[in-house]
Amino acid sequence: MTVDATRPIRTAVAGFGLSGSVFHTPLIAANPAFSLDTIATSDAGRTASAAARYPSARIVDTPAEILELAGSLDLLVLGTPPATHYPLAKAALQAGLDVVVDKPFTVRSDQGAELIGLAARLGRVLTVFQNRRWDGDFLTVRGLLDSGVLGPVTRYESSFERWSPEVTKAWKAAAGTDDGGGVLFDLGTHLLDQAVQLFGPAAVVYAELAARRPGAPADDDVFVALRHESGVTSHLSMNLLCAQQGPRFRLLGSEGGFTKHGVDPQEPYLAAGGGPLDADYGVEDREWAGLLGRDGHLERLPNERGAYPEFYRILAEKLHDGGASSALPVPVNPDDAVEVLKLIEQARALA
Repeated sequence: MTVDATRPIRTAVAGFGLSGSVFHTPLIAANPAFSLDTIATSDAGRTASAAARYPSARIVDTPAEILELAGSLDLLVLGTPPATHYPLAKAALQAGLDVVVDKPFTVRSDQGAELIGLAARLGRVLTVFQNRRWDGDFLTVRGLLDSGVLGPVTRYESSFERWSPEVTKAWKAAAGTDDGGGVLFDLGTHLLDQAVQLFGPAAVVYAELAARRPGAPADDDVFVALRHESGVTSHLSMNLLCAQQGPRFRLLGSEGGFTKHGVDPQEPYLAAGGGPLDADYGVEDREWAGLLGRDGHLERLPNERGAYPEFYRILAEKLHDGGASSALPVPVNPDDAVEVLKLIEQARALA
């Protein structure tokens, strides 16, 4: 099935928690290349919220009901818990749908590889929502590296640290690592993906994983060290019980460094009800500008504008150009997501 380029891409979103309500549905609804046709959620409060925000969408209870509608849809976006990604993506591909899977792609690398092979055999488009490739601070870091102003970089430090002393989501309270639970699968997926995108293939050389919060079923405090084939060392940390947060990024090169505090503003902006078409969407306050240079010779470098809508813009071009038969790239190559899962597996084996 090829998407008709003369009409919007008929899209269903499974899940209306943080992933579905804050990221996917606002981005899809704001892009005229898509029509938001169906949303699946079994929670009464979320059902009411989805119906109020998207009155033209059909609200169903389960992803299985979306699959029953596959003949009238083109694309399924999975914003469901990680353990469901593999079986639901497999069923959707077999039903003739193109598929977006939120991160983590799957809970095992072999599952991800299997889905990639299945999509290729069926002629379907499969991609993974690594949205933080379009964080403004990450785009700023990428621009610095492209400019060469830091000189050869030898050390890269990246962290996601939050103060979340209680496990509040029901599925996270019950999910062990076999179910895709834990901060390494959650925030770590972003950090690992960004490091590999910046500095190329890597191997895990050291890892620490701990569960600090009472009742936490999986890791919530993680440190991973990577050695990239390019020679760069990456230090990645993620912590959900962090009362004082350190830099989001720190890069050290032969000609200078860059340090950035604060987190990209797109998620809180969308969560507060803002939209991706707003004039101030993705724009960070200048007070959070990073510091570029050397001690005693530092200058402020404001962030580039964040750009999560780019994911769906690129995907629409791919689907309207012929889908799997098109030479255009998908927004995120699922092979990249499998490599990230392999790094997670290496970290768990070492810890």
